[in-house]
Amino acid sequence: MVVGEFAEQRELIVIGGGPGGYHAAIRAAQLGNQVTLVEQDQLGGTCLHKGCIPSKIFTHVASKWHQTQQLSAFGISTGDLSLDMQELMAYKNSTIEQLRKGIEKLCQANRVEIVRGKANFINEHKLGVETEHQFTLFTFQHAIIATGSYPVLPENLKNNPFVWTEETIFTLHEIPKDLIVCGRDYIALEVAFSYRKLGAEVTIIIPEQADFPFDKAINRELKRMLKKEKIQLYRENKIKNITAIDGEVCVRISSNDQEISLTGTHLYMETEHKPNIESLGIDRIGMIYSEAGFIKVDNEMRTNIPSIFAIGNVTGDRLSAVIAMKQGKVAAEFIAGVASEIDTTMMPTVVHSIPPIAVVGLAEEEAIRQGYEVRTSQFGYSGNSYALIGKEKNGVAKIVKDAKTDLLLGFHVIGFGAIELISTGVTALELVARDEDLAFPFYPHPSFNETFLEAAEGLTNRAIHMKPS
Repeated sequence: MVVGEFAEQRELIVIGGGPGGYHAAIRAAQLGNQVTLVEQDQLGGTCLHKGCIPSKIFTHVASKWHQTQQLSAFGISTGDLSLDMQELMAYKNSTIEQLRKGIEKLCQANRVEIVRGKANFINEHKLGVETEHQFTLFTFQHAIIATGSYPVLPENLKNNPFVWTEETIFTLHEIPKDLIVCGRDYIALEVAFSYRKLGAEVTIIIPEQADFPFDKAINRELKRMLKKEKIQLYRENKIKNITAIDGEVCVRISSNDQEISLTGTHLYMETEHKPNIESLGIDRIGMIYSEAGFIKVDNEMRTNIPSIFAIGNVTGDRLSAVIAMKQGKVAAEFIAGVASEIDTTMMPTVVHSIPPIAVVGLAEEEAIRQGYEVRTSQFGYSGNSYALIGKEKNGVAKIVKDAKTDLLLGFHVIGFGAIELISTGVTALELVARDEDLAFPFYPHPSFNETFLEAAEGLTNRAIHMKPS
């Protein structure tokens, strides 16, 4: 190792080239800062290489498979469908590579300096970057930590060859014969629906939880669809143990003093996360952490050290590339002297299941707990002409409002196009809209957008395509 005698000076150093990191770097460069981005692996981070993009490629393929199976109803003959997993993997890898190169070109176009290596803080204004044969010192005015997080399996499952996590489940080169999904978050649902559509037998276990984390109308429709897809669901169960027996994984669960053993060829586990901070050396500079071990930040993404900011999964907020991107821009803008802060109140939750789920704001139950005089309206996809045209009549759109003020509180959708539709709800909530603001505008016809129009008019018993209450 060669140690440089002099430290190179930089204005802003961003550590980590994932979604949050490269968004922060480019926004800072746009605002006139000299930016150095340190990345020890590849630009794009976990989201691009192991998370968001690989998983959405699989969910997209599963959705296309689902749509293709319905083409015969329109008079289109497709013959026997088949899936070439090698071709799918090649497509996944080429897509990731194309997107990675795109990020590199964007950084180059914005004159963001890329430094390869592992960063380690020496003090509040100095860090080193280590490569295999070199150690370079840098001084900085500001630094942004964007090193992300990683999933953590229980110790007894780390070496189990049948157990897969969010970072590995979409690396399979074959469709699982019998897949057990242990969890209830958006990734667990995407795994369950995708592999079921592609031919796997799927079982979902929600350990010690009563239900999925959505509004009761969405949960009701979701469970109906799981039953329709022949996905077995076990709720409110305690996992006793997980073992490997005769080339399969065995999960023993218990509920109300009854025990059941489930066997499968693969087990997907929803996991906890830990921040990627072990090698940063931030303990020596007095960084403050949350109780869960993540870096504590305020709404401007400042840590307790004035020169150092942190963004993305390393801060322990909801693990989301969307949040990381926004946090990156906020940190860069604040450093550049632009008033900016993060507020995730109206952050939508989306699930690329089949059909997809998208929600934002308060569920009916939560609105009641918060003391609102709640009024709701929901409109089923079966009453939407465009859904019938496309044979996508499974789904429901629901709106929650405060009956005293007519203030809109929440939007909840499960059905085809839900992820695009939810933007209407996000905008309405951000603009503090009332139900009349949603019912007044024109909506394309026929379109899935009309599900929100009907639900909005239903709040005042004026929906045309709903039976009178």
